[in-house]
Amino acid sequence: MKLVDDLYELYKDQLVGDEEDAIIIVSGVLEELEREHLLEWIQEMSHIELYEMLGNFLIDKLKAKMSEEGLGNHDGNMPHDNGVIH
Repeated sequence: MKLVDDLYELYKDQLVGDEEDAIIIVSGVLEELEREHLLEWIQEMSHIELYEMLGNFLIDKLKAKMSEEGLGNHDGNMPHDNGVIH
């Protein structure tokens, strides 16, 4: 994606290679943008890029919701009823 390539080129001399770098850069860029500019970027995306963006967003939100609701926190035992494992 051109935007990612441009951001990388702009900041590559300041990066140490961890996730925090990406979060700081993306947060800073997005804070400065108007909705219309964001929509322009989305219009320029390929179908695959749009699919990946929306897919990652939905996955993150679903994971957060599951965590918020306490799903996935178990004691490691398999659930069972009357000795029958489901």
